[in-house]
Amino acid sequence: MTLDEFFQIDLIVPLGSHTFDAEGIMAFARKYDPQPFHTAEQAARNSVFGGLCASGWQTAALWMRGNVDTPGPVWTGQGPAPVFGPSPGISNLKWPKPVFAGETVSYSRTAQSHRAMNSRPGWRLLSVFAKGIDSKGDTVLEFDSSVLVRVE
Repeated sequence: MTLDEFFQIDLIVPLGSHTFDAEGIMAFARKYDPQPFHTAEQAARNSVFGGLCASGWQTAALWMRGNVDTPGPVWTGQGPAPVFGPSPGISNLKWPKPVFAGETVSYSRTAQSHRAMNSRPGWRLLSVFAKGIDSKGDTVLEFDSSVLVRVE
């Protein structure tokens, strides 16, 4: 097995889906993003969105939950299995369409590339594209992510 096969380069990997309900949207928002269009249905109806919608941070957190819960292939290459470490960050985070109560979002990840890190021998930097789409097929979340992976 190569590292490209292990990382599933260019393969769109489904991470599951989540149906957003009003109570879940408001509970998350009260705790982490207490803006009126996330915390109160009447205020949301009077907002630019015209209805209760999920915090973008909630959509991103649910992508992460699916990412962590979805295993990749089992390492069958030579040497020890690669070990995933922390992410040094994300870029190009976009929420192009709101997610309203009752909507189901399906999440995916696509590993795009990996490279050796000169500053950290034995580590690689894996680049991943993250996406969430609604039931109409419209993108509601996307970002580029990276993760450090120890490869002996």
